[in-house]
Amino acid sequence: QVQLVESGGGLVQAGGSLRLSCAASGSIFSIKTMGWYRQVSGRQREFVAVTTSGGFTNYADFVKGRFTISRDNAKNTVYLQMNSLKPADTAIYYCNVAGSSRFGGADFTAWGQGTQVTVSL
Repeated sequence: QVQLVESGGGLVQAGGSLRLSCAASGSIFSIKTMGWYRQVSGRQREFVAVTTSGGFTNYADFVKGRFTISRDNAKNTVYLQMNSLKPADTAIYYCNVAGSSRFGGADFTAWGQGTQVTVSL
């Protein structure tokens, strides 16, 4: 079983910054990808950013140039540095991790509990 614990959300004014973190623990053999998704009230959950074990990163168009995803492989932790925040960024942000389990080598995907980010004018 794999557990993700998120932190770093909160209330910030437009133009401000927040840094989200997500730490994975449990029966992990290896992690292939770590990413962030968000759900704006009334909308579908959407992709924000992802990073792979090889260092590849990809971002949604609406965050390019403002958000940066990074990871600490030794700590099984992924971060999302969020700069120049806008009210449209207000959402619940979810961490997602995909990898291989220690038991039997089965693949897994896990989600964090979500953390609220609210950006005011």
